[in-house]
Amino acid sequence: MKRIERTSRDLPAVERGPAVNISIDGKRVTAYAGETIAAVLTANGNRIFRYTSKSHQPRGIYCGMGVCFECLVTVDGIPDVRACMTPVREGMMVETGAKPHDG
Repeated sequence: MKRIERTSRDLPAVERGPAVNISIDGKRVTAYAGETIAAVLTANGNRIFRYTSKSHQPRGIYCGMGVCFECLVTVDGIPDVRACMTPVREGMMVETGAKPHDG
């Protein structure tokens, strides 16, 4: 089987939605309409979205399709929102649990 090599010039241009401003852990970030919170977190270097409550193990995006619940964040004060399933919108305030618990 012959492998086909592709470069970025072979791929179609990515068309992004309009820019929107959101807040991640108090930091203003530019995102694009149509992106999920998980995509924006990952694009901004956030690999850990939360720590588990009992064993304090790091969690982030895992399945990317809303099945595993590893990517839970707080959005506009509402806890346990799946970042991989939630599209961004202007003014959204996202809080990760990315700081490990004491103890």
